[in-house]
Amino acid sequence: MTPSSHPPLSADAPIGVFDSGIGGLSVLRALRAELPGERFVYLADSGYAPYGERGEAYTIERARAVTDELRKRHRIKALVIACNTATTAAIDLLRIDHSDLPLVGVEPAVKPALSSSRTGRVGVIGTRGTLASARFARLLDAWSESGSVVAQACDGLASAIEDEIALPGPASTAATTALCVRYIGAMGDFGASAGQIDTLVLGCTHYVFAAPAIRQALGDADVRLIETGDPVARQTRRLLALRGLLGDAGGAAVLLQSTGDPALLEAAAKHWLGLVNSHP
Repeated sequence: MTPSSHPPLSADAPIGVFDSGIGGLSVLRALRAELPGERFVYLADSGYAPYGERGEAYTIERARAVTDELRKRHRIKALVIACNTATTAAIDLLRIDHSDLPLVGVEPAVKPALSSSRTGRVGVIGTRGTLASARFARLLDAWSESGSVVAQACDGLASAIEDEIALPGPASTAATTALCVRYIGAMGDFGASAGQIDTLVLGCTHYVFAAPAIRQALGDADVRLIETGDPVARQTRRLLALRGLLGDAGGAAVLLQSTGDPALLEAAAKHWLGLVNSHP
């Protein structure tokens, strides 16, 4: 459907947010804090996850399908792609397909990490799809003179984090912790001394919810963790203001939807955000 085929954007319409699963709830949390009067529709594409280990063509197909669904069914006024893998693979194409729609994506925060690093050496953890993408390669190239970046693909970590909600208990928590220990250990030395990694970018929105396990894997090392929820929320507000689309629904109502198990999404939203689905 072309942009002209969609009805005009309305300030009263909800903001769409999507991720391959429940990790994008970390971005939704920041959006609700920044835009307390807005309505949101969060779509977890869990029935087709994970994106990060499926390849770029697959991710593009799903991102287009989800965007079309959110526009047709919910007439969203803006879209936040709360998934690093989907952003790197599809945001440029979605901006062509939906040129009338304000779009905000997430990508690993390499620039702020290098800008604030004391040692000039930072780490990035993310999905294989994100770190192997051309967009991430361009990001590294653009900031290569500012310092060095150690990138580590964390296969299985996003799924393990989801399992902590689906199958709560010591075993699933231990599985997440073990993966964090393995991947952090593969990156080299962390700390504030010369040559050490002093800043770690959480390059997948799921990983925000594994911060305690990541901290445990880092031990006593003095390391700053960087996520992207707050800057994404501020950029969303800026784009809506520029278009005259800021709304005030009198409370940040959220409709939670999933292509997989809706109970998992609702349990995660309640566990991490204290959020109950506005329209079950």
